Amino acid sequence: MARLAYRTIRFVRSVGGQTDKCVVTRGGVTYDLDLGEGIDFAIYLGNIFERETRRALSELVAPSATVLDVGANVGAHTLHLAQCVGPRGQVLAFEPTEFAFRKLSRNLELNPALAARITAYHCFLAAQDNVEVPTAIYSSWPLSSAAAEGATDEALHPKHLGQAMKTLTAQSRSLDSVLAEQGNPRVQLVKLDVDGFECQILRGAKTLLQESRPIFVMEFAPYVLDERGASLEELVSHFGPLGYRFYHERTKALLPSSPEDLRQLVGDGASINVIARADR
Repeated sequence: MARLAYRTIRFVRSVGGQTDKCVVTRGGVTYDLDLGEGIDFAIYLGNIFERETRRALSELVAPSATVLDVGANVGAHTLHLAQCVGPRGQVLAFEPTEFAFRKLSRNLELNPALAARITAYHCFLAAQDNVEVPTAIYSSWPLSSAAAEGATDEALHPKHLGQAMKTLTAQSRSLDSVLAEQGNPRVQLVKLDVDGFECQILRGAKTLLQESRPIFVMEFAPYVLDERGASLEELVSHFGPLGYRFYHERTKALLPSSPEDLRQLVGDGASINVIARADR
């Protein structure tokens, strides 16, 4: 459906002499978009990219807070988080692929007032500093046949249809290491969407989890965890001992705490967005 809508709008724009490239303002944020990219196209269509996640962040982020956007991509949530925290808050954003980090940097340039609240890291978050970085990570969801700069020669992912993009210049860091450099601020919320690398990141965030116990807005996608050699069981194990409970992002309904029961809620090749918060 997205590809059909894209072809229709591309035709209409071409009749008027317009290309896929455009600069638009949505929700008070200015973006430099390539409509041949799925995320960009959703922003163009009335800022509908992950609308429920955007709503949840608006409800959960406290003014003046320190929050993290892990898997920032083009900055759709990064810039919204900067709006939420206000001029006295700060956002730390992390993106490992050159493709998406370049787009993120451009969108920060277009929004200088919001960019002043954001520190962007071109790095791959891992269990510790200076480990090997994967050569490519999915960060593009193409709608056109033209390959984006930085794309690998691999076919699209068979389930989520993402395109793997290169990470040649990204260094590896742990979250605890980055936060220590920042003076160990108390983190109020973490948006976490990293294509199956969640467990590696959480292994390097033990101090964050134990001392800040932030709210997490995150994706449960068992199939991509399995692809990375991790599991939903391991992901849940980082939260349970600290008193976290899981809630459906849209309905706010309490979800099961066991991985077995959670798996029953998610079909093969699918995912659900959840809120994880410590209730004790």
